[in-house]
Amino acid sequence: MAVAVNFSAQALQQRTCLREIAGLAVHPLPARRSCQLVQNRMKKQPHGIAVQRQEENKSKNSRGTSRIMSSNNDSDLIIGPPSAADTIKHFYTCINEKNLNQLGGYISQDCYIEDCSFYNPFNGKKEVMNFFDLLMRSMGQNVKFIIEHVCEGDNFTAGVNWHLEWKQTQVPFTRGCSFYECSEEGEKLVIKKALIVIESPMKPGGVVLVLLKNVTTIFDEFPIAAEWFLKSPHVILQTILKIYTIFLAPFVNPLVAGYVGFWKLMAQLFGFAIKIMIYISRILFK
Repeated sequence: MAVAVNFSAQALQQRTCLREIAGLAVHPLPARRSCQLVQNRMKKQPHGIAVQRQEENKSKNSRGTSRIMSSNNDSDLIIGPPSAADTIKHFYTCINEKNLNQLGGYISQDCYIEDCSFYNPFNGKKEVMNFFDLLMRSMGQNVKFIIEHVCEGDNFTAGVNWHLEWKQTQVPFTRGCSFYECSEEGEKLVIKKALIVIESPMKPGGVVLVLLKNVTTIFDEFPIAAEWFLKSPHVILQTILKIYTIFLAPFVNPLVAGYVGFWKLMAQLFGFAIKIMIYISRILFK
């Protein structure tokens, strides 16, 4: 009789314990684990989980990470300030829509953009806006930026890899990566700094590795000169440019000018031929 009562009390206690932890336990507890130990863990775990989740939410909100929640109508609602990724996506949308005025709202006054296709960076909002104005004019009406991936980091940073498409057809040699650093300006994020790397149409392949090996060999043989060169490369390049201007420019510049002029003429003739073909096709296929 006593054994039966004791067994019933233990079974009731185990059922009560299992009901209390039903919302937390994922795997069934071992039969020999005491309920008191489980209850002690229950007292510790929810508080720790809640504190951890609160800290994670605070850190996300402090970084401006936007939360996307699904409504009953299966639409996305963005709650909170925009993230760096959202800002960059809207930035490229403005470029594709050729909306220069709206684009200016995503550029800070002290914006600094370094495009590896240009020798000099664009410093200040005026230079940056002139650059994007020229870019949008060069793209025409049918060329669009297609974002492949957006990776967001800490401190309002984001990286994007993209390519250009003309009427949903990828344009060759237009793949690129851009890295952005944003800053808070009121209740929105603006682009403060950017680095743009574009695919080169020249594919030297193994020649680059051979050149790198030769350069590093020279650096290893003359470390003092290598350190001086790496600390002040512009001084050496300016010296080489002066030597070129004095001794080689009088002979090389006319050849280069003639070469450039020849290809300009060829480009004009090619454009003129395209216009004639378009005009003839319109007449024939009316």
